[in-house]
Amino acid sequence: MIATLTIIVAVVLGLVVGGLSRRRQYQQDIATAKQKAQALQDAAAIDANQRAKAYLMRAKESVNTDRLATEDELTNQMADIEARRDRMTQRHETLNQQERRLNQRQAHIDDTQVELDDSKQLLEKARTVADALTDQRQIEVAKQAELDLITAQQMIRNQTARELSQEAESTVRELSDNAEASADKTARSLIIEAIQRGPVDWPREHFEHTVLVPTSEAKSRLIGKEGQHIRLLESLTGTDLIFDPDQTNVLQISTHDPIRRETTRIAIESLLASRRITATTIEKEVLSAENEVLKDLRQTGERVVSALKIGFMHPELIKIVGRLKFRTSYGQNVLSHSVEVAQMAGVMAAELGEDVRLAKRAGLLHDIGKAVDHEIEGTHVELGVGIAETYDENPVIINAIASHHGDVDITSPISVLVAAADSVSGARPGARSESVEEYINRLKNLEAIANAHKGVQESYAIQAGREIRIVVKPQELDDQASVTLTNNVKDQIEKDLTYPGKIKVTTIRELRAVEYVGDRPTKKKKKRKRA
Repeated sequence: MIATLTIIVAVVLGLVVGGLSRRRQYQQDIATAKQKAQALQDAAAIDANQRAKAYLMRAKESVNTDRLATEDELTNQMADIEARRDRMTQRHETLNQQERRLNQRQAHIDDTQVELDDSKQLLEKARTVADALTDQRQIEVAKQAELDLITAQQMIRNQTARELSQEAESTVRELSDNAEASADKTARSLIIEAIQRGPVDWPREHFEHTVLVPTSEAKSRLIGKEGQHIRLLESLTGTDLIFDPDQTNVLQISTHDPIRRETTRIAIESLLASRRITATTIEKEVLSAENEVLKDLRQTGERVVSALKIGFMHPELIKIVGRLKFRTSYGQNVLSHSVEVAQMAGVMAAELGEDVRLAKRAGLLHDIGKAVDHEIEGTHVELGVGIAETYDENPVIINAIASHHGDVDITSPISVLVAAADSVSGARPGARSESVEEYINRLKNLEAIANAHKGVQESYAIQAGREIRIVVKPQELDDQASVTLTNNVKDQIEKDLTYPGKIKVTTIRELRAVEYVGDRPTKKKKKRKRA
């Protein structure tokens, strides 16, 4: 029994001791686990702080990069805004100058009107006195001649008619002689007055062939990956875009079409101002630039037609007039040249009593063919006549367009005025960039080509090099040979020379046979042939 109790007690004690031992082991394990958990928590906190600092540094760098890019973009935009503000200031100054000129002219007109009114009043008073004196004279003559009033009046009328007839014949003869003597002087004075009163300075605009790319980053964005952006721009605008080898930040726009060039320039500048360049953005900006250029063409045409006061014009024809803004001839802007011609033709028409509005309209449209001559085959005269006929312009205007270079006969005085104004506008100092030496050399080259052929007696380059007239020796060349010579000269000019528009080649063959009978020479035979 005691042994059993002893065993039981031993077992109980063993269990108690084992339980206490295990409890102590569990507490140690729990403490160890807590230490490891705390270590892991501390390590995680340190790692989290390090990662947070790294993310914060990267965020600050990204913000600084974006801020610098934004500041550069704002700087470029402010420079562009400042340049535009300067251009607006210049335009305002020009408009103010024109307003001052108009005010001075209006004041002069008002003063002239006052003088005319005073002169009219004096004339009315003199006319009243003259009528009274005439009545008194008739009464006195009737008394002295012992005639009745009606008979005396008839005698006075007959005498006055004879005197006026003789005076009129003398006056007409004198005026005719004076007109013949002073015709050249009057014509020069008329042209000088037209030059002084006609052309009004328009703001000159320079259309760039290049675009400045501000930074290398902008250049990379504009070119795109493997050049896809710049190739898309070329295909959409129909131009060639080439970076200058000497100035790598200058992009050259190469095309023969000035409107495409202006469209491309506007689209590229808009793309450089944007933050991202994608295919969608490029298509959008090109379409926007095309609409902007078309709007500018219409507004330019409307402004010119309104300023010249030439009446209603078809909207499509107004757009064609606006296209002249982007066309030059020998360095002279064709739209400015056409406006000058219109103004001078209008002034001369007013002085000569012709239709001023019709003269201005003909002057404005005389070079309208140059707006499309780079797109359609033909000379600008032929194209201009076709455009005028399409929009039902007056036959006088059509003749002025067709004859201003002497291609057809002139049928109206207005055509003469337009041709004269065209010559004056093109020949005035500084109008065209072609030098006198280049002009003379072009004429000499034409004459040299003609003179080099066998049988040519002499040749003349006329119409500013638009026509060459060849006089051949009739003993050496017959009619068929003259035709062959004309074709050969034409082919050689096309091969050897660079020339604007169309050159007319005319060959003249003239044979004269003269005999004399008695003392006075008599022309027996004259034969003239043209080939």
